[in-house]
Amino acid sequence: MFKPIIEGKIFKVGDDIDTDQIYPGRYLYLTSPEEMAVHAMEDVIADFYKKIEGEDWIIAAGKNFGCGSSREHAPRALLYAGVKAIVAESFGRIFYRNALNVGLPAVKCSGIVKEVQQGSLIQINLKEGLIVLGTPEKTLSIEKFSPQLLAILKNEGLIPYMKKYGKYSHLKNI
Repeated sequence: MFKPIIEGKIFKVGDDIDTDQIYPGRYLYLTSPEEMAVHAMEDVIADFYKKIEGEDWIIAAGKNFGCGSSREHAPRALLYAGVKAIVAESFGRIFYRNALNVGLPAVKCSGIVKEVQQGSLIQINLKEGLIVLGTPEKTLSIEKFSPQLLAILKNEGLIPYMKKYGKYSHLKNI
């Protein structure tokens, strides 16, 4: 269930992590969430799926996270693997929209990788536009998410939101 305040541990990665690194193209034929989750980030971090299993993790990334192709598989694989949100200095434009469209919060925060350490605690308040970092506590400002964007995330993505509230509401029983 979505909450506008997301808490977890930092999994820190660098700049220019592209969609093929997030979800390798050789697995595009997979359709089950469980199978996709296993392959998330595997070419960047060996056993990523196992390393984040059972805990709440938030990816902190440098510049241009999600650059590359336009496929939705990359944010979906992260979501299925259990990633709660991504905070990056910047995102590939299409990845950013795809992440929000599938219900994965993507937050822009300049300088985030300099402020965090692997495994440190983070709290993201999407409604208030704040990030609170662990000990010692430090607060960073981010752009507040609009009520509509919060509603999209609460409904686990754009399509479920549109089925419930939008012009596609007649499809809600599909």
